[in-house]
Amino acid sequence: MPLDFNSLHIVVTGGTGALGTAVVEQLVDQGATCHVPCFSDAELAKFPYKTSDRVRLQPGVNLSDEASTTAYYSQFNETTRLWASIHTAGGFSMGPIDTVSAADFRNQFEMNTLTAFLCCREAVRRMRIAGSVGGRLVNVASRPGLIPTMGANMTAYTASKAALAALTESLAAELAPESIWVNAVAPSIMDTPANRAAMPKADFAAWPKVHEVARTICFLASPLNQSTRGALVPVYGKA
Repeated sequence: MPLDFNSLHIVVTGGTGALGTAVVEQLVDQGATCHVPCFSDAELAKFPYKTSDRVRLQPGVNLSDEASTTAYYSQFNETTRLWASIHTAGGFSMGPIDTVSAADFRNQFEMNTLTAFLCCREAVRRMRIAGSVGGRLVNVASRPGLIPTMGANMTAYTASKAALAALTESLAAELAPESIWVNAVAPSIMDTPANRAAMPKADFAAWPKVHEVARTICFLASPLNQSTRGALVPVYGKA
């Protein structure tokens, strides 16, 4: 079903990663202009859409830095109106509690929670410039973030994703009067080359594919989503 992204401007953080690339692919195919912030040029080496006329890349953006994130979103205005901001940027770490330093714990919150908070805040500010026409915010939580008992030996990651889930639900309530829908997907382990390499004996067929997770994200970000807000959507496949 076409999701009608024609001529809409959408930010995709982490857009050069496995999930982000799948999101960009689907958005571009349906007429969106994707804005992809990058931390370094190295991220672009294998990115298949770096020459697309519908993808606008900007290296040098640190999404955990307030000033850098604010400056990045300042490009959007009444003319270049931001419709949606999708936040696939993040990180993962694991280890038993006695090996996790305070720096490790902060780092997970910076990558997974702070970046999404700053991007949501700046996206809302830019959406409001164009008046009360609504918008969409989509975060990426995780299965352990929804079911913390599955987060053994990855407590910092689990806590950061649980905080992101709470951020999503609270923002959804706050922004509903403005027709800015806020949702999150919560994947289980996704079928990526990195995850296959890390867990070579796993049942890959049970893992959700990145294009399947991306399809759910794109629906939540689309104008066709007229009523879903505050959802933490499980995207588990058969896992």
